[in-house]
Amino acid sequence: MLPQRKMGFWSLTSLVAGSQIGSGIFLLPASLAIYGTAGLTSWFITAIGAMLLALVFARLSAKIPKTGGPHTFIESAFGRKAGFFSAWTYWVISWMSTPMVIISIVSYLTPLFGNFEPMTSLFIEIAILLSVTLLNLKGCTTAGRAEFIFTTLKLFPLLIVPLGGIFFINMDHFTPFNPTENSIFSTINAAALLTLWGFIGVESATTPAESVLNAKKTIPRALIIGTLIVSIVYILSSFVIMGIIPPALLSQSKAPFADAAAIIFGGSWHLFISVAASVVCLGTLNAWVLTSGQIALGAAEDGHLPSFFKRKNKNGAPYYGLLISSLGIIPILIFTLNENLISQINMIIDISVTAFLFVYALSVLSYLKLFWRKEHSQRINTLGIVIGVASLIFCAWALWASGIKMVGLALLIPLSGLPLRLIMRKMSASSLTLISQENA
Repeated sequence: MLPQRKMGFWSLTSLVAGSQIGSGIFLLPASLAIYGTAGLTSWFITAIGAMLLALVFARLSAKIPKTGGPHTFIESAFGRKAGFFSAWTYWVISWMSTPMVIISIVSYLTPLFGNFEPMTSLFIEIAILLSVTLLNLKGCTTAGRAEFIFTTLKLFPLLIVPLGGIFFINMDHFTPFNPTENSIFSTINAAALLTLWGFIGVESATTPAESVLNAKKTIPRALIIGTLIVSIVYILSSFVIMGIIPPALLSQSKAPFADAAAIIFGGSWHLFISVAASVVCLGTLNAWVLTSGQIALGAAEDGHLPSFFKRKNKNGAPYYGLLISSLGIIPILIFTLNENLISQINMIIDISVTAFLFVYALSVLSYLKLFWRKEHSQRINTLGIVIGVASLIFCAWALWASGIKMVGLALLIPLSGLPLRLIMRKMSASSLTLISQENA
């Protein structure tokens, strides 16, 4: 087998940015419009939280540069049981919320091709999913390079509209600060739950650690710079679009980027923006498919998933993890053919976000435990504890804001892995018995 080429800094940074910048950037300005400037403020809060988490994962990945992502850190701190349930949760939610990205790719193409028949949409969605899966079967290096191209292409249009729209901003659109009847705290709290979705994927660079060139230095840099790029794009885009389109109209917009482009440039720019939106989602899909395969690979290498997940093709791609993750997406795509079930899929995404927060919170606790050691100098230890405590407060606040019902539903995801946990333990016990008998 030929030696595997590894991902470099720019490919990994593109993975971080691509995992976070998805369809939400085209939809959230409209969703936030009802919250006024308070909604815009929520971007800053969640951006700070995302940067704190990026710093936590950067330090963890420098200490434990191992494929699989958060579960490797959690297991190092709290043992195999915690490692299994975090690995299972992280793998399931990595592909469970992917269908909405695929649906968005096709939806954004409708201005060009018109509305598709339901079965035609399903065929295109599955074709897109399989194409991206085949791309990832070429290995991390190929998928990483593709992600760099996707990220470059999508950052270009995402910056054109905000930069071009600066001259069309009407500051009156930002008053009053809080147009709702709720308190400022409640308003910002509700808006932040929306903007938090935009930063899901901040940890993505940790999942292919052993396929990264000079992982201890490359991963932390990619995490921090990638998340910083994402924060700037989100905040600048939302600020300009809210400044261009009156709040009442923006809250009703189905394509705020396209509407803003029509005001700025005129003509048929909305078609260009539709294509740009599809490229954004395609890049996100590529990043999530890559991440799902690497999570399964890392979990299998640690004995949390069946051993066949460890198998790789000649390109070093974990083909079982990639194929099974993709197959798990297809039934959800079929369910979305019925428009009445779209709200149920949105509920799945809300549950996924809450489940992500469980993994993030456990990762932060792992960080605090691993870095609370005497071998670190007092300065580094103090700084590390400050970062960890601030990150934990952010995660706790986000979970509290999600509500008891959503937290309860999200807990079903780790619990769903209990049967597999029992099977894996039984298989492990049987293997040990056989070894003992052979040695007797």
